[in-house]
Amino acid sequence: MLHVKGVWISNSMSDETQNISSEAIAPAVVAEPAAKSPAPGHRGGPGGGRGRGGPGAGRGRGGREGGREGYLKSGKGGDGQDDGKHLIEKVVYINRCAKVVKGGRRFSFSALVVVGDGAGKVGIGFGKANEVADSIRKANDDAKKHMENVSLNKTTIPHEVIGEFGGSRVFMKPASPGTGLIAGGGVRAVVEAAGVRDLLAKSLGSSNPSNVVKAALEGLRQLSTAEEILRSRGKTIKKKD
Repeated sequence: MLHVKGVWISNSMSDETQNISSEAIAPAVVAEPAAKSPAPGHRGGPGGGRGRGGPGAGRGRGGREGGREGYLKSGKGGDGQDDGKHLIEKVVYINRCAKVVKGGRRFSFSALVVVGDGAGKVGIGFGKANEVADSIRKANDDAKKHMENVSLNKTTIPHEVIGEFGGSRVFMKPASPGTGLIAGGGVRAVVEAAGVRDLLAKSLGSSNPSNVVKAALEGLRQLSTAEEILRSRGKTIKKKD
């Protein structure tokens, strides 16, 4: 047997066949197929949705617009306002959950959002989805459905109050005009969306974002103005001449 560029030629062939040049045999050799580039949508492809390093990866760690930062940069989340209904929407917390499957890890996101009109009406919402933008959108819709009125005294609250939910306790105290919001985290998001501008607040107990936000909202539910209390007792305030 004679081996020429990957082709075996039997010795029993005629002399004319054996004298075939390697240049004539070369075209008959099948070229090895080139490495296939990853198809769009594959883990390593240009449009990979779940890949870590894909330029358009939405769920992976290396995606350009993946996670909370990409969504806030797009101008759709964070402290922006809804131009149609003039609602203040604040993203309090976004949690990422990873499920280990046969092909790798599958990510999902949950968002906690506070929505208010800045005039005594506020609500909180929770949403889950496979993308950050979708989870925030669901949370916004949920918060708008559960908005409720709270009692305010101009730019502050009528009286001291302590809101409790689970292991979280939030203490809130009225402040004089010009003090500003002395509060942080979820408490600040709730009171600012409700329309409070001057407040002293302190978060006690658990620091779980969901419980802190619900405790702050529970405290706002307990607020009542002097007029509301007198009205509930069947009395009225006499105006001075």
